[in-house]
Amino acid sequence: MSHQIDTQTATGVSPADGPVAVTGASGYIGSWIVHDLMKQGYRVRACVRDTSKSEKVDHLLALNHTVLRGQVELFAADLFERGSYDGPFTDCCAVIHTGATVGYHNEPPQQVYDACFTEVRHVVESVKKAGTVKRFVYTSSFSAAWHHRPEGYVFTEYDWCDDNIERYKGAWSVENVANRRDIAYAMGKASTERMIYETSEEDGSLEAMAVLPVHVLGPLMCPNHDQPQSWQNNIKEMLQGRPFEKARGGRMLWNIVDVRDVAKAHRLCAESPAARNGSRYILGAADRSGELFTFQLQARLKELFPAIQEIGGEEMDDGKPVKKSFDSPRAYCLLARQELGLSTHPVNETLKATGDSYIRLGLL
Repeated sequence: MSHQIDTQTATGVSPADGPVAVTGASGYIGSWIVHDLMKQGYRVRACVRDTSKSEKVDHLLALNHTVLRGQVELFAADLFERGSYDGPFTDCCAVIHTGATVGYHNEPPQQVYDACFTEVRHVVESVKKAGTVKRFVYTSSFSAAWHHRPEGYVFTEYDWCDDNIERYKGAWSVENVANRRDIAYAMGKASTERMIYETSEEDGSLEAMAVLPVHVLGPLMCPNHDQPQSWQNNIKEMLQGRPFEKARGGRMLWNIVDVRDVAKAHRLCAESPAARNGSRYILGAADRSGELFTFQLQARLKELFPAIQEIGGEEMDDGKPVKKSFDSPRAYCLLARQELGLSTHPVNETLKATGDSYIRLGLL
């Protein structure tokens, strides 16, 4: 949206332009990006911290033995080791950077911020050093856009987390990242977006853009994708009859997007002539059917998985929610559908695929 280069002709990439590197490739979103790229015939360089950890990479290597047209090769690279991406990025036409520390393992807020922003400078250095990268696509987060607004407010790509228009003015700032994980994560993502747009504009040889997912659900490829506190893990716990504990009383508006659609959006960013330096794309619900309060989500899961006796959710009293949920966040993937031509999965397909993958992997 901002920092767009009007004087530069956008040049999307294709499989003929060379390999595409994906950082954080063993993760939930990263793995599906690898899958989507291979489906289109790309040679993918999957960057992971440790190529010897079979529980994190075997599912990627297995993709080489499927009907997918592309190929994937593993590369060891660490977000906290400067220069470790130099080798993997050599001759790449695009880099998709999904790697980050999100705090699933109780990392301190400063480490979360550093992994979301400070250490990304190392990645950008390697991108520039390669000299062949046309597109740098960053996995940001809806957290980089969300800020306190009245109920029902519809967020767009023009929103930033530090807008702070009405409440907690000044709280969402770089100065507070060491105090709270949520601030560290949001500000890390927002700071990185601004940095990559400005750096790319100054460089002039590449374009940077970002994908901002909201509540990502969909099929897991391997047990390692069942990360504690992740949205997919919350669905598993609900299917196990446990309450949803990430929000007080379980009360929350779920804004659901399929992980496969998030992956596809990353590739489309790299390919699309409509995308420009500074383009941001919120990946939220396609429409209101993908926005469900927890009690509605619980009822939907009961319909989709009738064999499960008890499904957890929010606090209920005689079949009704104990309290009203705050009506937020409302946000849609409208711009991604319009500019990138993204097609999306219906929410029921996403929820069914999530639960089915847990059952298939023996995690229920």
